Amino acid sequence: MAEREYIPQDTLSNTGASMLQTTAAGAIFAGVQNTLRKQNVGAMGIITRSGHIIAIYAGVGAAYQFTRDSAANLRRKEDAYNEALGGFAGGAVVGLAKRSIPFMLGMGTCTAAAMFGFRYTNGFTGYKNKNSEVDEVEAREAVKKLYRQPLQETIEQLGEGRGIYAPGYEERRRERLLAKYGVDVGAAQGTK
Repeated sequence: MAEREYIPQDTLSNTGASMLQTTAAGAIFAGVQNTLRKQNVGAMGIITRSGHIIAIYAGVGAAYQFTRDSAANLRRKEDAYNEALGGFAGGAVVGLAKRSIPFMLGMGTCTAAAMFGFRYTNGFTGYKNKNSEVDEVEAREAVKKLYRQPLQETIEQLGEGRGIYAPGYEERRRERLLAKYGVDVGAAQGTK
């Protein structure tokens, strides 16, 4: 299968959007943390006491997205290695807050491994071989044909009614109603 043509990413736009989203998440987290404090620090405590959390979240989002998109644009590929590079940059920002180079490298490595694994396995949907020659629609049609039952077998299992009628149903119904109730519905059905 031929490789798809790479479409360059708008790095600055994506970085700005990701940074805003992670900043908002950090502000929410800081607000929750401010609410759970034992001492009353007021509404500005989100900024004064927990502002570093907002900055860390913003830095992680910006570093991850910028590094990921830059790597993709430079390599001209969209794969799991870009996620690993972005994950390392994002994890390193978390490590910067601890002011420890070993922690920074360790956090970057752990985040890179997690992001690489998540992308390599296609996230929560699971791994699918993208180089497969089989079209997904054709594969689903083949599965339908494999499990399809003949109409007569379905009627034997479920019985007639509820939208499932075998050929000659109207005639059998007319005879059944005539025998049971003595009513001929043939005229109403357009038969004899």
